[in-house]
Amino acid sequence: MEERPDANIDYDTAIKYWSSVPATVDGVLGGFGESVVPKVDIVGSTTFLRKISPTRDSQGQPKNGLDIGAGIGRVTRDFLSRECDKVDLVEPVESFVEQAHKELASLKEKGKVGEIYQVGMQDFTPEEGKYWLIWCQWCVGHLSDDNLVEFFKRCIKGLQPGGWIVVKENNTKYEDDYDEVDSSVTRTDVKFRQIFERAGLDLKLTMLQKAMPKELYPVRMYALKPKEA
Repeated sequence: MEERPDANIDYDTAIKYWSSVPATVDGVLGGFGESVVPKVDIVGSTTFLRKISPTRDSQGQPKNGLDIGAGIGRVTRDFLSRECDKVDLVEPVESFVEQAHKELASLKEKGKVGEIYQVGMQDFTPEEGKYWLIWCQWCVGHLSDDNLVEFFKRCIKGLQPGGWIVVKENNTKYEDDYDEVDSSVTRTDVKFRQIFERAGLDLKLTMLQKAMPKELYPVRMYALKPKEA
């Protein structure tokens, strides 16, 4: 049997790679920080979220958000803090966490940012029933298929009633592609759908991110809810 690309994932290699990257927007975006990517990314994410939850209804509960693979806090600063009452962040790279504390200091003072957890996704368990929105962007390629399924199962328990999980990730067209430099896998749309099914998630809406540079992978957003019992 042919070895799956995700079988090569090594968390230590990934941490070592990202620890060598500057803790800047340009660093976390792979050299595209000065391009159109940051702006069109936020516009695309905002448009997508409004499609799945136009009234931002959290059934009377605080609209808590969780930013997975948060880097230096760009997505929280420019997007999630505007859509959620308070946002927690999960990021394993120490230099990114340190920068996130600086980037988000004013938002933290305003009560818009809560905890910043320095931990990898594979070791993180959300507080049960806390989150209206769990946002996973450009990070789940660092989990193997099996670990990603288990991560999503833990995220399901972390959702408020009516809450959402959104995954925003690069897609390959024909087969999963392993990157040995940062020890990550870029998955096909088909593979993502299989993983969601295994995790007990219903795919409610999916869209491609518009206006990304053509030399980059296509970026797709997935809106997910737990399957009804």
